[in-house]
Amino acid sequence: MPSFVTSGRFDAVLFDMDGVITDTASLHAQCWKSMFDDYLQLRAVRSGEPFLPFDLNSDYRLHVDGKPRYRGVRDFLQSRDVTLPEGSPVDSPEEETVCGLGNQKNALFNEALASTGVEAYPGSVAFLEYLRRMGLKSAVVTSSHNAHTVLEAANVEDYFDVQVDDEVLVRHKLTGKPSPDCFLKAAEMLGVTPDRAVVIEDALSGVQAGAKGGFGLVIGVARKGDAEELKAQGADQVVNDLAELIS
Repeated sequence: MPSFVTSGRFDAVLFDMDGVITDTASLHAQCWKSMFDDYLQLRAVRSGEPFLPFDLNSDYRLHVDGKPRYRGVRDFLQSRDVTLPEGSPVDSPEEETVCGLGNQKNALFNEALASTGVEAYPGSVAFLEYLRRMGLKSAVVTSSHNAHTVLEAANVEDYFDVQVDDEVLVRHKLTGKPSPDCFLKAAEMLGVTPDRAVVIEDALSGVQAGAKGGFGLVIGVARKGDAEELKAQGADQVVNDLAELIS
């Protein structure tokens, strides 16, 4: 099947970062689990209730994956009927607030990143090079606070014409995924209309965002064996690796 790149229908491709470009989604997931399990164990000890750990297969994908950090904290806690003060982005990781827990997760991720490093998926790099040869614009769209560090460490930062990350979301007061705001902002920054842009995502919340934004094509990346779920959330096409998109 010919690649959508050669169809003439699109001017730009908007990529999620973790799990699509860089092999960091599993690292994020483990850091979320470590943070939440520590907190849930603390609550269990204080209340005498059973400890129910954070589940990577359900809790992470349904409540956290692809969302801005503090929203991920808030949505997961809500799923467990836990309400905490919002706090402030400057809260220490020891603070028992939404921001404090989010900052604790970020600290864990930075430690893990420093010790393990990060790599880009070879198929994703090949696809980015293919886009460059074909003259299509590209943007990375992520809620990560560490986007610049991750892209630079993976040596792929120069492939993108535009970068929409946590800093851009805060500056422009955008709502994170599953809202389409961040993708729409990327399209605006590239000077293309949504119907002429493609969204590529591995998170359910990201696919939902692409579907809601009126984009011309939404492609899911099923690295977690979740092709049917991605389709159910609005993916028009699902691949296992971006190399499959090169004709």
